[in-house]
Amino acid sequence: MRRPLVFAFVASTCLLSAPAWAQSLKIALSSEPTAIDPHYHDLTPNNALAAHIFDGLTKQDEQQKVLPSLATSWENDGQNRWTFKLRQGVTFSNGKPFTADDVIFSFCRTLKNETAIAGSFADITGNFTAVEAPDPQTIVITTKAPDPLLPNFLSSIAILSSSILPHDKLAFDVAKNCGVTGPWPVVGDFNDGKLAIGTGPYKFKSYTKGTSVELERNDKYWGPAEPWANVTFVPVPNAGPRLAGLLAGDYDVIENPAARDVARIKDDKRFGHVITPSTRVIYFQLDVEREPSPLVKAENGKNPLKDPKVRKAMSLAIDRDAIIKRIMDGAAEPAYQFLPNGMFGALENPPKLAYDPAAAKKLLAEAGYPNGFQITLSTTNDRYINDSQITQAVAQYLTQVGIRSEVDAMARAIYFPRRAKKEFSVALGGWGSTSGEASSFLKQWAATPDEAKTIGGSNYGGYADPEFDKLIRTAITTLDDAKRAEILKQAGVKVIEGGAFIPLHFESTIWAYKANLKYTGRADQFTMAMQVKPAK
Repeated sequence: MRRPLVFAFVASTCLLSAPAWAQSLKIALSSEPTAIDPHYHDLTPNNALAAHIFDGLTKQDEQQKVLPSLATSWENDGQNRWTFKLRQGVTFSNGKPFTADDVIFSFCRTLKNETAIAGSFADITGNFTAVEAPDPQTIVITTKAPDPLLPNFLSSIAILSSSILPHDKLAFDVAKNCGVTGPWPVVGDFNDGKLAIGTGPYKFKSYTKGTSVELERNDKYWGPAEPWANVTFVPVPNAGPRLAGLLAGDYDVIENPAARDVARIKDDKRFGHVITPSTRVIYFQLDVEREPSPLVKAENGKNPLKDPKVRKAMSLAIDRDAIIKRIMDGAAEPAYQFLPNGMFGALENPPKLAYDPAAAKKLLAEAGYPNGFQITLSTTNDRYINDSQITQAVAQYLTQVGIRSEVDAMARAIYFPRRAKKEFSVALGGWGSTSGEASSFLKQWAATPDEAKTIGGSNYGGYADPEFDKLIRTAITTLDDAKRAEILKQAGVKVIEGGAFIPLHFESTIWAYKANLKYTGRADQFTMAMQVKPAK
């Protein structure tokens, strides 16, 4: 009999008494969460906020190692069946006990969420054929195919209280509405806090879009009590006012001060800072499918982005080192693939993506565009570090080789829904590996979408390569780590060679804070009150 793969993590359930200090904490964010609904959009600011109010079955530490949360242990049968043992004695912030029913309810909601952006989180639960509860403290998940990273992925799915909706007996039967007898909640139903019921270390207090999110300590939390009685997140999209607020004492912690200001912070004994490399790759996604493409104008009326030579020319036209030095102030690393070197499934020494404008012009001529063409680069102006400035720089580089480029920068609340509707031809993106390995980007962005949207959910540019699809589909169902890593490397090479995605750099994240505090930076770029502790 084949022995199952066993992942035995057991965490203490001891509750600690509330600390003697009961202070308020104010954090200035560079990018505001777009909703309180934890299933609305798989977006870093949203997921970071959700982690304060809600728990998943698992969680990830600052280096993205998977740890227990609402599940204390899990095991795989060597194929496609996972068994999770749930933490006992946990209650939601409204006093309702946490059981397996809440897990089933939450998984169902990700598949019945009509306001979700780009099917967020349904790419995980869409791979489930069954979710069963043999008893109130056990969940058994059967997947369509082996899913070696399921514990990693489940860290991102917030568990809601099934008490927020009327229901009969709950069952993972989406066709029959899972036993829910009323309408499923939409994003707006969470923003007033009525449905923001979780088991996390904090409770929802208030949300005013563009102004603040206020939380208060959850005294019913199953884990150690947090030192902060109240936490306020304030969106401050411009780096200058964020730093000014820290210097004036208005904020206790700020995220992403400009790298050029780090020396100023370092020389001031009133403050500390930490710089943490992240897995977030900044890249452009090209429309390589449509003829013509909506925001491209060429003399022949075609879509030049469909030509691999044009795509390679665009990459050659970009000076990544100059962008990192002049715009990112050195707080980034050039990206020649979609996951940093040394991480699972990444190439150890990927070939450098060179800056060679002369070669770019030659390739454009060979492709039939000696006079270039016109294009619009679409970007956020309030999501990634220096996002619109980066896009402006790339536009100038492309214009220098004959690709006359304009920039359309917009707020992410407008940008992401438009990108999901495929309204752009060249779109800036940023992706941090939710699983800490290479399949995260490859299966979400580069795979040909399947009917259930479990892969390819963000393939807005229409990239399609049957050989790559075969590799990525094999990789994400391979339980043997060594074999999976090798297949992921092959898949990564395919996508780089295809040129439909042009990687620029990996962000580093900077946090600055008052000297009486200490902060542990995270590779996933989450800014979390739970990482802030008194220095003494």
